[in-house]
Amino acid sequence: MAILGRTALITGGSQGIGEAIARKLASEGVLVGVAASSDLAKARAVADSLPGKPGLAFAADVRDTAATTAMIADAEQALGGIDILINSAGVFYPTPAGGTEEASFDRMVDINFKGTWNAINAAAPYMKQRKRGWIVNLGSVVASMGFGGYAVYCATKAGIVMMTRALAIELAPHGISVNCLSPGNTATPMNLDIRTKPELSGMLEGMRSRTPSGQVHSSAEDMANIVAFLVSHAARAMHGANILADEGFSAGM
Repeated sequence: MAILGRTALITGGSQGIGEAIARKLASEGVLVGVAASSDLAKARAVADSLPGKPGLAFAADVRDTAATTAMIADAEQALGGIDILINSAGVFYPTPAGGTEEASFDRMVDINFKGTWNAINAAAPYMKQRKRGWIVNLGSVVASMGFGGYAVYCATKAGIVMMTRALAIELAPHGISVNCLSPGNTATPMNLDIRTKPELSGMLEGMRSRTPSGQVHSSAEDMANIVAFLVSHAARAMHGANILADEGFSAGM
């Protein structure tokens, strides 16, 4: 897909979809920087195990603007420039109305939404100087359909989709592609409880009943393959797109 020789930084790259993206891009000849929220050892373990050339490890709390800016600067130097930025860092948990503490609200918004912005805000000036770059944000199927009990998560992901569109208008003239991947139900550590806890079996069966493909959970590798396409020359004409990959879950009843 003509991405050999590029560099990439992946926030949330030490597990789940982010880790799968790191492995896919590395297999395509990309030098990958794996960024974790705080556990540098975990990021290093993933980076060292990537196919082909080992990657580099970084850590920063994406909620912290100064820490994220410093990490981007470090990655720029260590990688020889960041060609590709993947914003995969995120959290997922219920936020019921009337039962959600302010700290839980703030954590969700600050990691999912502000964290995505912090990374882009820090990386964009470097990309503009080079007049090229590829940014992929991680949205969600629930950016476009409601999910009861998870209103704040839905809102953060909807915000990311609109941020992607606005940034595409702003950055495309500088040679920077900005797109979004919105996964549906994907098997990752973040939703292990829904997939395994007996008390949540009703939710799982409900998801199964409305998944046209019959595969309730996509794999993280499915998502990684789409990201690899988005940062390739094959997606040259795509700016501000939101690709929905949800096994048909949101197509209708």
